[in-house]
Amino acid sequence: MRKYKKVMTALAAAAAAVVLLGGAGAGATANTGWRQSDAALARSLPGKFESAHADVNGVRLHYVAGGSGSPVVLLPGWPQTWWAFHKVMPALAAKHRVIAVDLRGMGGSSKPAAGYDKETLAADVHALVTKLGYAKADVVGHDIGAMVAHSYGIKYPQAVGKLALMDVVAPDKSLYQLPLLPSGPGQFSPWWWTFNQLQGLPEQLVSGRSRYLVDAMIDQLSVAPAAVSGFDRDVYARAYGSQEAVRAGNGWYRTLNQDIAAGSAYGKLTMPVLGLAGEFNHQYFLQVLPSKAADPQVVKIAGAGHYLSEEQPAQVIGALEKFLG
Repeated sequence: MRKYKKVMTALAAAAAAVVLLGGAGAGATANTGWRQSDAALARSLPGKFESAHADVNGVRLHYVAGGSGSPVVLLPGWPQTWWAFHKVMPALAAKHRVIAVDLRGMGGSSKPAAGYDKETLAADVHALVTKLGYAKADVVGHDIGAMVAHSYGIKYPQAVGKLALMDVVAPDKSLYQLPLLPSGPGQFSPWWWTFNQLQGLPEQLVSGRSRYLVDAMIDQLSVAPAAVSGFDRDVYARAYGSQEAVRAGNGWYRTLNQDIAAGSAYGKLTMPVLGLAGEFNHQYFLQVLPSKAADPQVVKIAGAGHYLSEEQPAQVIGALEKFLG
């Protein structure tokens, strides 16, 4: 009996250790909320970074800021948060005031019922930058954040020094030509663009199971998926774990028709523009970016798929430092 009690005590202690260390199977969000709070994540970065909120343009935006110098605004995409830039923020902060923003509907920012078109999101960010006391900032966007950055550059050109678009350009009518079904192995078919436009169903399927979605997106679109760690994936899964968060993130896709219509009237970006693209999109950037910007540069991030700043942070840092000055 004494031996049995010792075994059971040991098993209980082992189970408790798994919980405390955040152990979880694929598809489940680990119990690491105490380590994943925005404040704790900000403090974990080398240098002095702080998590904060600001009420602007009718929403409450969360951002993480650190460093000193000219401001650089970082805008992430789906299904991620400001944490997508955590590997590049400390290096950029050596010469810049780095401000990584959770867009309307993302992470620690509020999740209203409307306002997910990219021009409204750009207005949110511009109001934040203005409230922080900056008349002009460099802007770097990835994925959905790149769409927002593009609209920002069009709507507020006087407020942008330099603009960097990472692996995504502004939506246009070419999206209507994307295939519903892949015609063969390796054929691009962005199923999530349609899935995220459905009303109600994504919230029911994904809430509480968001780690499955995060894993699927990262594993499918990465050349080096292991570079996005289990902890990183838990951070994103936790951010999209509720029905409210899923619904808000879907809003960025449900407004694409509106974004395409707005973009049809856009001229070319006039400020210096850098396009950073991974293995999948480099040729596309070379072909398309000259139609979006007056004098763009395009840099390939070798060995990366879609998640550039996590898969190959050193290359991203080098390209941005050279571009931003």
